Amino acid sequence: MDTNKDDLQTFFQNAKGIPQDKVKYYIGWLDRFLQFYNGSLDGVSDSDVKAFGDFLETNGCEGWQVKQAQEVVFLYIEKFLHKKILFADNNQEDKPRLSITTWAEAKDVFLNRMRLRHYAYNTERSYREWIRRFLLYTRLKSPMTAKPEHVKRFLTHLAVERKVTASTQNQAFNALLFLYREVLGQDFGDFRNTIRAKQSKRIPVVLTKDEIKQVFNHLSDKHCLMLKLIYASGIRVTECVRLRVKDLDFGNQSIIVRSGKGDKDRVTLLPEFLHCPLKTHLKAVKAVHAQDLAKEYGAVYLPEALERKYPNASREWGWQYVFPADKLTVDPRSGVVRRHHIGQQVLQRAMKTALQKTDINKAASVHTLRHSFATHLLQAGYDIRTVQDLLGHKDVSTTMIYTHVLKRGPGGVKSPAEFLK
Repeated sequence: MDTNKDDLQTFFQNAKGIPQDKVKYYIGWLDRFLQFYNGSLDGVSDSDVKAFGDFLETNGCEGWQVKQAQEVVFLYIEKFLHKKILFADNNQEDKPRLSITTWAEAKDVFLNRMRLRHYAYNTERSYREWIRRFLLYTRLKSPMTAKPEHVKRFLTHLAVERKVTASTQNQAFNALLFLYREVLGQDFGDFRNTIRAKQSKRIPVVLTKDEIKQVFNHLSDKHCLMLKLIYASGIRVTECVRLRVKDLDFGNQSIIVRSGKGDKDRVTLLPEFLHCPLKTHLKAVKAVHAQDLAKEYGAVYLPEALERKYPNASREWGWQYVFPADKLTVDPRSGVVRRHHIGQQVLQRAMKTALQKTDINKAASVHTLRHSFATHLLQAGYDIRTVQDLLGHKDVSTTMIYTHVLKRGPGGVKSPAEFLK
């Protein structure tokens, strides 16, 4: 093998979804492929990979070993060498990648690819659900029969018969795009004539300061603290529940939001009035963490690269969640028992219940507090670029939607009918 084995080992160790104790086997499969294949690595085709699988089968390898070995070849060629697997007759749309013949095999490859590319678990779960619905609708018995036309019919069905929103249809589109390109090795082609759901332009719901006070009067201490933090800093509900202790910078009165939407970091506000209740809350959380450690738990989830680099960090206080769950649970990916963060659904239910106890008739949710944060800052005279940075918007046009409120109310545009009063 011409490639440096140390570089290969590092590559496979950093590839998500590959257990560390299996890296040596992955390198072993690659050695066997390079001994089997005599041509240039610029010309490796799907049929070459299939022939390698047939060779392994005739030499006593089981089916799961063959699939694992073929996956190693794909990773090496396309992700390590940055080359392309070629397809017979140069027709990539006619042949599934690596000759995946059953949906069970496709599921295994799908999970591997999702985790290799560091997709969030919620995204993985959402994509799996859309693929399940797609298969129920199309009744495709084999990945070998999947064509772009099936996707077009399904997306049209969602828009015309199910009447889904544009964002829902786009989510389905992205899930199926991943399935076809990354798993089945097919491309969609031209989708310009496919019926797409109409993009609606909605004005965000905003609560007044008095209405926000009403809501907070009907919340438990813990939920009130979390929702106050969202309103005071403008963070998203997912960013709130995922906060780590080390992300709270009391000295600089700021919150560091790690891997926010678009996998971007940003800094936002941590007002002083929240410091005391947050510190009191953290004392209680630290006591629970100490109990977990005493029971040989206490290891929080960390991204795999960080966990390998800092093997003891998952038990350190700074990495713990600010708002942990009440119970220990089993991680659905790794099977490890740990204390995860509180679920965002808990906050949504608390917000809904509190709203029902008020006389507020607006269709508000937890995200409404983020809308209110932005609107109230603009009303206070802060410039829109500052608000954009605090919210983490990529484009200022996204932030501009909050200027609608500035045109109404006592300081806004006056009606020409004022003379009638």
